[in-house]
Amino acid sequence: MKGTAGRVGGGGSGLAPGEELRESAQPGSAAVPPATASALAAELLRRAEEDRHLTRRAQADPTPLRKHRIAQCHRDNAQALAAIVDRHGWPHADLVGTDASTAALMILLHAPHLGFRLRCRDLIAHATADGHTPAIHLAYIADQCAVDLGQPQYYGTRINPSTLRPYPIRRPQSVDERRGDVGLGPLQEQLRALRITG
Repeated sequence: MKGTAGRVGGGGSGLAPGEELRESAQPGSAAVPPATASALAAELLRRAEEDRHLTRRAQADPTPLRKHRIAQCHRDNAQALAAIVDRHGWPHADLVGTDASTAALMILLHAPHLGFRLRCRDLIAHATADGHTPAIHLAYIADQCAVDLGQPQYYGTRINPSTLRPYPIRRPQSVDERRGDVGLGPLQEQLRALRITG
């Protein structure tokens, strides 16, 4: 997976593949006390659950106030995640557990600032290459950053909600091979599921 992490981390920034990864060293490499790790996990899980709760309510009864509350939740959660990242590095699974690390990814995917998402993408690439984070986490954030930068995505995880079709994909003929490498099923299965539930 190290090769994939380097390829994704390059992200069209003009650097050679893997160069961004060398520059974005993972901070917070010192051991974190178990009580601190547990508190971080609880905070991430709580914030992700609040996001899901507000989103469900807005989907059931969309109002301007509920949309505003979701946007505020995303800003607050991103700020809290940024503080965690500044102090401890990316909250990978070995640090906070799988569920809390997945919650951190969800918070990151909803974070309003692209610069922060790009910074964390590179930290996640490091954590993936080191075996601390599932490769699927890198796939989701790499695709989101690519789409936000107006570039083709790598794994087809970003779907246009209007068309239920993926945003443009780099080398689409080999997308299922890349998806398989990170633990995702074939793209057509994902699209079929979306059409059934959508």
